[in-house]
Amino acid sequence: MNSTLLSNLLRFYEEDPDDPFNVYALAIEYTKSDPEKAARFFDILLTEHPDYLPTYYHAGSFFAAKEEMEKAEEIYRKGVALALLQKNNKAHQELQRAFNSFLDEMDD
Repeated sequence: MNSTLLSNLLRFYEEDPDDPFNVYALAIEYTKSDPEKAARFFDILLTEHPDYLPTYYHAGSFFAAKEEMEKAEEIYRKGVALALLQKNNKAHQELQRAFNSFLDEMDD
């Protein structure tokens, strides 16, 4: 992990904790080194910024990798629905593919 990058992201978050991108960037960065902190920031996004669509792809994948399958499935389902609601076709297709892959792996 790049400590300068992390320091900058933390500073941005401290300056504006209500900006979902700041929370998202920290969640993504922490996936590389501190899964507990990554989970905490993904949870903040999912509860406090539920309309921030980029969250769902990475959070679903993150929680699936942690073998929190029910949580991952719920995240993917909400993300697919949100992408449709927001009429974001590209995000919908990406989330649907990720969700289908997730479901395929669950069946194996």
